[in-house]
Amino acid sequence: MKVQASSPQDNQQSNTTNSTDNNNNNQLPSMDEHVMRSMDWDSIMKELELDDDSTPNPLKTEFTTTESAIGPLYAVDSNLPGFPDQIQPSDFDSSDPYTGQNQTTGYAFNSLDTVDNGGGFDFIEDLIRVVDCVESDELQLAQVILSRLNQRLRSPTGRPLQRAAFYFKEALSSLLTGSNRNQTRLLSSWTEIVQKIRAVKEFSGISPIPLFSHFTANQAILDSLSSQQSSSPFVHVVDFDIGFGGQYASLMREIAEKSISSGFLRVTAVVAEECAVETRLVKENLTQFAAEMKIRFQIEFVLMKTFEMLSFKAIRFVDGERTIVLISPAIFRRLSGIGEFVNNLRRVSPKVVVFVDSEGWTEITAGGGSFRREFVTALEFYTMVLESLDAAAPPGDLVKKIVEAFVLRPKIVTAVETAADRRSAGEMTWREAFCGAGMRSIQLSQFAVFQAECLLEKAQVRGFHVAKRQEELVLCWHGRALVATSAWRF
Repeated sequence: MKVQASSPQDNQQSNTTNSTDNNNNNQLPSMDEHVMRSMDWDSIMKELELDDDSTPNPLKTEFTTTESAIGPLYAVDSNLPGFPDQIQPSDFDSSDPYTGQNQTTGYAFNSLDTVDNGGGFDFIEDLIRVVDCVESDELQLAQVILSRLNQRLRSPTGRPLQRAAFYFKEALSSLLTGSNRNQTRLLSSWTEIVQKIRAVKEFSGISPIPLFSHFTANQAILDSLSSQQSSSPFVHVVDFDIGFGGQYASLMREIAEKSISSGFLRVTAVVAEECAVETRLVKENLTQFAAEMKIRFQIEFVLMKTFEMLSFKAIRFVDGERTIVLISPAIFRRLSGIGEFVNNLRRVSPKVVVFVDSEGWTEITAGGGSFRREFVTALEFYTMVLESLDAAAPPGDLVKKIVEAFVLRPKIVTAVETAADRRSAGEMTWREAFCGAGMRSIQLSQFAVFQAECLLEKAQVRGFHVAKRQEELVLCWHGRALVATSAWRF
């Protein structure tokens, strides 16, 4: 839906007239409200080591309605938890970098012939047999093989390949029992949120992967804003993978320092139903930071279920604003067809579409259709991620275990579920869908490359390097792409 752009002064009046409608229409399900009333904010602050005498007052989450209007600068006085990605490259501790002794072993097991049974990695063969059984609907045999694997892979210990195999074994078990699918719709508890926040912060502190993703995406956004000749003061980012939202801190800082878009930023985040509690933390944190930067800021949330039904009609657009769409493989996992999504995206006419792949989707070949192929690709990808993690953190380091448990393990479970769901779909790749819809890639600026290289210098983890592949800016680990950022335009 599009509405007519209004001036900042008009927005202040419209907020007053529409406040009653917004309060009536933006109510969350009763379970969400019960969770928020019962949350122990003092305990959350203590868990985050950010406790003080004041407790933040939860704000109502503003799920998009047709009556809502762009509001003026929020004023938030409460002390808020600092979220992960407000870390600058200089925040890496480079005084005593751990270079590690691990060097890439060149894991490659795209067929059973490459599995070195004599080297003790025959559990990979069993994993692939389970995948084959799932693909052929021999589920009882799959359970038998998984039982045998449970005896061999009892815990996520050992070399990266062994730990990856454990997580993929667990993901296959969840796939067969359906246990993970049954749990994903439940609201996250505050303890789970604290653990996730801590894990993401730790990941950003020891590995360049998260910050590379966010800084390159932000730079692609800034490049598009500086190159667009537009008098509109409005910038609207539609984000399909906002996480905890900390990546917007650096974007706001750049907007404030360079006086881009007259200091006005609007974000619409499409979020999963179970993330209702996180959205309040995201909103409070970002509005607080925007107030400090003296940026006029608004954030709205659209439930994924609503987007699945209405597509981009569920999002409010303003005539004349500069719209930027930020996507990752997360949205493609939820939707039935990539092509339909891209065709609907065309009708929005975004100034730029930024695609950040930190899940190895770039490596998936055209046509999909094979559970085995996508499973093996994902297993190899996350083995490389774990190997890079070993190079960044000492053996047995607790931080590494936290990152694996609360960042990487959920991603692996989702990757296996997605590969299983796509096994008979024959779905086109995202790149095929983009090009088929008439999108063309945009070369990222030289400053984006320079910034990425500076980030790796600060991280000081041997094995990472920045590469340019076609129009993508890629973070590689010994030649294997771990993150690929690209910008596209219709």
